[in-house]
Amino acid sequence: MRNSRAMRFTLAATFALAAIGLGRIAQAAPMSDEDTQLVRDAHHTIDAFRRTDPGIESFFQRSVGYVVFPGIGKGGLGIGGAHGNGVLFENGKPIGRVTMNQVSIGAQAGGQEFAEIVFFEVPQTLNELKRGKASLSAEASAVALNAGAAAKARFKNGVAVFTATKGGLMFEAAVGGQKFKFTPFPGV
Repeated sequence: MRNSRAMRFTLAATFALAAIGLGRIAQAAPMSDEDTQLVRDAHHTIDAFRRTDPGIESFFQRSVGYVVFPGIGKGGLGIGGAHGNGVLFENGKPIGRVTMNQVSIGAQAGGQEFAEIVFFEVPQTLNELKRGKASLSAEASAVALNAGAAAKARFKNGVAVFTATKGGLMFEAAVGGQKFKFTPFPGV
């Protein structure tokens, strides 16, 4: 009798542990091919920014997290818009996709594609991004990436933004009004 009770307990514990393990495996679904490519592109963008200005490394080290947008398309004539997908990195690891949208009204003309990295200095601003409450205010501006640019750049309201033009020509360089939507990667 005692042996059968111990055996039933052992079997029940084994099934419970197996169920927990299977549940975790089911949660850790792999990233989509599109997200995997986006992460690759984000790493290439990080490498390009570091090559252009090695001083940017201090922002990677001081930040609690950062979003890398490998390519943002922007265009307008009086009324403009921008859109891009990026990757949120926390502790140097990719944890989710960030979609950026921007609508702007004012003096602007043309179209361009650019890469952007948004650094978050403190956990509060990073958590706002994760909760879907992050946007760059109208007075936000980006530092155009070139050799030595990081030495002059500073965090403003817990955020620092660097951009690098990839192509096109546009008269207007504000990043204010950018709105972000965060979606965690599966299993994160």
